[in-house]
This record gives sequence, C-alpha cells and structure tokens, in this order.
Amino acid sequence: MILLKDILYKVTLEKIVGSTNVPFTNIHFDSREVSLNDVFVAIKGTVVDGHDFIKKATDQGAIAIVCEHLPDQLINGITYVQVDDTQHALAYMASNFYENPSEDLKLVGITGTNGKTTVSSLLYDLFKEAGYEVGLLSTVNIKVGNKLHKATHTTPDSLTINKYLREMVDMGVEFCFMEVSSHGIDQKRSEGLVFTGGIFTNLSHDHLDYHKTFKEYRDVKKRFFDALPKKAFALTNIDDKNGLYMLQNCHAKKYTYALKSHADYKAQILENQFSGLLLKVNNNELWVKLIGAFNAYNLLAIYGAAELLGLEPIEVLQIMSTLESVDGRFQYAVSEENITAIVDYAHTPDALKNVLETINSIRTGNEVLITVVGCGGDRDAAKRPKMGSIASQLSSKVIFTSDNPRTENPDSIIEEMEKGVSPENYKKTLSITDRKQAIKTACQMAAKDDIILVAGKGHETYQEINGKRHDFDDFKILNELLTDLNK
Repeated sequence: MILLKDILYKVTLEKIVGSTNVPFTNIHFDSREVSLNDVFVAIKGTVVDGHDFIKKATDQGAIAIVCEHLPDQLINGITYVQVDDTQHALAYMASNFYENPSEDLKLVGITGTNGKTTVSSLLYDLFKEAGYEVGLLSTVNIKVGNKLHKATHTTPDSLTINKYLREMVDMGVEFCFMEVSSHGIDQKRSEGLVFTGGIFTNLSHDHLDYHKTFKEYRDVKKRFFDALPKKAFALTNIDDKNGLYMLQNCHAKKYTYALKSHADYKAQILENQFSGLLLKVNNNELWVKLIGAFNAYNLLAIYGAAELLGLEPIEVLQIMSTLESVDGRFQYAVSEENITAIVDYAHTPDALKNVLETINSIRTGNEVLITVVGCGGDRDAAKRPKMGSIASQLSSKVIFTSDNPRTENPDSIIEEMEKGVSPENYKKTLSITDRKQAIKTACQMAAKDDIILVAGKGHETYQEINGKRHDFDDFKILNELLTDLNK
C-alpha cells in the first residue's frame, strides 16, 4: 500500500489541507482518467488549465488534489496539496510512485534540433547487438527490451516515462536511450530522472511557435545539461556554434565530438555515396551504411557515447558498420528505371538543407533532383519561406505540397513557402496541394537515373487534416507509384 506522503519526496510544498497519510490507487493529470481513490494533479497547459477540472476530479472519486492554487470550496475527506509548480511536482511524484526507476539503469538523454531519433535508435540497436538488454524512448518507437510500444510524443509525460522505465528495470534492462525535446524540458517532463549521460546534436530554427525566440529555444535545451549530475557525462557537437554553450554551468564530465574541430571524438569523411560512407573515426577506418555529413555527426555521437558507457572501441566500430538507417531518415529505394527515391523526415530548414546538400554532393550533376516538400500547420510559420528558399535553391525541380495541415488551410501554408522562392527559381517550382498527387507527379516527371526526395513526414504513417489522421505513408506510396509506372 502506497501513501500520498510517500510520493511527495523532493516536491516543494507550500500548503497541505488534510492528511497525507492516506492510501491512493493512481496518479492522473487528465481529469477524465480519474477514478476512486486517485490523486489528481492540476497542470496549467498551453490550451487548458487543469485547475478548471478539480471539481470533476473530486466528483469522480479523487482522494487528493495537487494544485498551484486551492479551489474556493474545499471538500472534507479530500487532501489538498498546494505547490509552486505542478509540472515539477508531477515529475517527482511520478518518479517516486514508480520507485525511481531511472536510478536502477543507465539512462542517456539525447537533445538537439536534428538527429535525436537517429542517435537514440542506433544506440539502442548497437547495445542490443552487443548483447545488452536495452530500452528506447523515441519519436518513432518505445522499446522495452524486444517489446514495442507506439510513441505519441518526442518526450512522453512524466508518468508515461517512469512507467516504461519501471517496466524496463523489472525486465533487467541495463541501458535506456531517450530523446529529450525542448517541449519536454520546458514542461519539466524529464525532471526527477537521473541521467547517466546527455548528448547534444545541433541547434537550428525550429519550434519558434512555442518558444517565441531562438534564444529561449536554445536556453531551454541548455537547462537539460545544467541539471546533469557530476557523475554523468555530457557529450556535445562543438562544430555547432551552440555546442560549447550547452556545457557552460554543466557539472557533468565534459566531452566533445566534431568533423571540423579538434575534439575528443573526431571523424573524417573519406567517401560519401548513396550506398554509404567511408569514415575515419579516431584514426580507424570503417564503412557504414548511413549517408551524408549529418549522419557522420550522428555516428560520431554514437561512437563517443558507447565508449563513455564502457564498450570497447573496436567492438563499437564493428557494430557501427552493420547499423541500418532509421525508418524515414534518408530511407531510399532504387526503381527498375534506376530512379533513386528518398524519404526523409527533414521538416526544419537546417535538416532539409543537410539532406539536399548530401544528395548534391553524391550526384554527378546529370541527374534531375525533384523535391516534394511541405510544412506542417499550427506550427512555426516563420520557417516556411526558409524551407521554400532552400528547396528551390538546391533542387532541379520542386513540388510544394501539403504536409500535416492540421487546422490550417494547406493552400495558405504553400503560399507562405512560395514567398521564400527567389525570382530566378520561380520556373523550378509548382504547387500541388494533394500530397499523393504531388508524389505521383514527381514520379511521372522523373526519368532514368533521376532522384526524387519526399521530405517532411519521414516515418509518419498518417496525414493530419482538420483534427483527423488519415493513413499516409510517404515511402510506401512512393514505392507503389514508381512500381506502377514501370508496369
């Protein structure tokens, strides 16, 4: 039997009305999930305020309420715990409720604008191949050993994180690799967790609909490194201009990686082809199946983290040479007509630029590069003209289309992307709102040896329109259309 007082360890309490010596069943921050003898935590969200649902929670049987301000009417028999910050309180309550599972395994957090999914997923694959029991908390998947769960957020809520970490510990998992998003840091979902290490990949324009300024976005990322314990490691990309900034005020042991600078973990690209990369990593040459300079950085982060976690460098390099690309990250196929079809999650200006520059560095120049790209609705609108500019500059032809328009008009989103196209590139572009039709048109335009890039949605298997998700898989559709055209 667990008591309310047992989960309030490390929670900053302002006022308590009632007894904390009461047993409870579960913790919820969604009033719709509350049932008899549960604890309800009232979170102030970006859309709704949980304090407005305290009465609903008590009507449904809540035994205790955790809130930032007490309701006007208090009910006898219900305990009210007033705290300064309910997001912070929920994080520690969740850890305590699940018996602080992050202390019983080696948890490594990966943060940055691009590369989080690739680094976390490939670290999972590498350690799995090395014979360890491993866990993964990523945008694409949540894996508990070999058990797969569907991911809904880059960084899940505190209760979900700790639930899966507890499941991992109970299954004997030794290492867990976790994407840590700026939203997750800002909403304190990763607080209360004990990290063995943190990795910084890079920082570029993204999520400014949420953070408002780039400085705020950067400083939120930095908070993750500020909170790392002394025994942990902090591994940062110092080729990124914000790489060393992340380590200011960081108490963890500091390590660096780079392609262009002197660093603890250094790599050089010797060959870059569609079939893979020939790399020199800390004076050891190896061939890997991943493509592009951005993946060289990802692999270097993986190499450094694996060594810092105790694996032998030679073993790490051997396994790295076998690693496959993550779904939706430079995932490609070649048709019978030798058309190279690539799907990538690139949904930020920097990521799109990286992918297109990688393709251009490999192609001979005789092939036509056709890019199909859109931008998501209800998200950072400032990046739309930048995406349009980059796509039109670095492609032979561009088709602007719908991504996940959500509640926005997709035609309006496309118009904002078109504003970034300079006059000399107008003739390269066309706009087709229907994403499947846009991909079909790209396939019809492509001739032998040409390259098609479909960017923005990557691993996603849906398209979100007006609050509804419709089945849509870029890679599947692209392959089907190219196959049909060859018949």
